[in-house]
Amino acid sequence: MEKLKQLREQTGAGITDCKKALDEANGDLEVAVEILRKKGISKAAKRTDREANEGVIKFSLNSDNSKGYIVEVNSETDFVARNEKFQEFAEAVLKVIEDKEPQDLNALMESAFNDSTVKEELESLSGVIGEKLDIKNFAIVKGDSVAGYLHMGKLGILVALDKPEKSDLAYDIAMHIAASNPLCITPEEVPSNKVEKEKEIYREQLEKEGKPAEIIEKIMMGKVNKYFEEVCLNKQDYIKDEKQKVEQVLGDAKVLKFVRFSLS
Repeated sequence: MEKLKQLREQTGAGITDCKKALDEANGDLEVAVEILRKKGISKAAKRTDREANEGVIKFSLNSDNSKGYIVEVNSETDFVARNEKFQEFAEAVLKVIEDKEPQDLNALMESAFNDSTVKEELESLSGVIGEKLDIKNFAIVKGDSVAGYLHMGKLGILVALDKPEKSDLAYDIAMHIAASNPLCITPEEVPSNKVEKEKEIYREQLEKEGKPAEIIEKIMMGKVNKYFEEVCLNKQDYIKDEKQKVEQVLGDAKVLKFVRFSLS
């Protein structure tokens, strides 16, 4: 009974599964844990076609606010997203990102986690919880001032500025990004295919209105600039003062990078 209790505490598996695993392992606790983990992996594999669109976003900053870390860990339902074990796992993955600074998602999945890897622990937890779990996104943001904003664990933003001791400003810009969802920082960063697509739409609209070709080009440039004001962070009206653009609020500071993860 003591081993059964220990196995349940270690794995979170049900009492019947634990009994079967201990019988199969001839009472060896470590072997029983391995058996349950393998069963968890097997169950998780059957759920690969499900959508894991709920979950939680978490972020952290280093001691001098020069680095920020953010991760999105996904589940199928909001109920599981609020589960204590799921939340603890997400926190632990964030700590792995802080400590290891993996280069990409594959490197994160292969990173050491307890006595296994992040991927194996994710699959094991999926088997215990009974839902498909996933890690869809993570990022590391560096700058002279980095700040983050989190809304109910469902929307997370990190912002890096190129000037030190500007964490309060970086936080305000992160809140703005949460509300305005810019595509990029400056007009120069907008992919050319997106600009051309917008021009194509505007040109067709203006031609249907019977505008002359030379007038169309002038109007179209105005419309493209308006498009930049919608999708480029620096050109957007600042949410706390719509009489100012974000670039005016920034003053001599520049946004080096921002990351916006959303579960909606």
